[in-house]
Amino acid sequence: MTLPIMAPMAKATKNKADDTTIVVNKKASHDYFLGDRFEAGLALTGWEVKSLRQKKVQLVDSHVIIKDGEAYLLGAQINPLDTASTHVIADPTRTRKLLMHKKELAKIFAAIQQKGNTCVCTKLYWKNHLVKCQVALAKGKHTYDKRASIKEREWNIDKQRAVRTGNR
Repeated sequence: MTLPIMAPMAKATKNKADDTTIVVNKKASHDYFLGDRFEAGLALTGWEVKSLRQKKVQLVDSHVIIKDGEAYLLGAQINPLDTASTHVIADPTRTRKLLMHKKELAKIFAAIQQKGNTCVCTKLYWKNHLVKCQVALAKGKHTYDKRASIKEREWNIDKQRAVRTGNR
């Protein structure tokens, strides 16, 4: 009597991009036309890194300014954990320094000087053991541009539904 040969069970695959992404600023893509994107390091304290591991962060009203040849992230809110040390005074909305190359800073500074351009943080993610911030040059959208974006997004969703129901 021979035993049936069983095929090995397929392992559940995880999406690597989902594991490394901490938070995405969806409001930035709604409010702005996003242009060139840059990767920047983020100068953080210990309690902020622990909070980022728990994904206790918001980027909704954050933006980047350049002052004295250095870039800073304003408005990003990293909420401290309840287990944070009692002797550390945690400021969730403090200004954080972005670590970038001088050539990248020069490009961003030149673009910000133009009318209607700004620089926003679009995403925080892990790269190995470091926290990286994706910043993008942005130009503000008008209300009718936002409506067009919403209409296009809804059309793509309806198109996907039609394809799914057509395959059944």
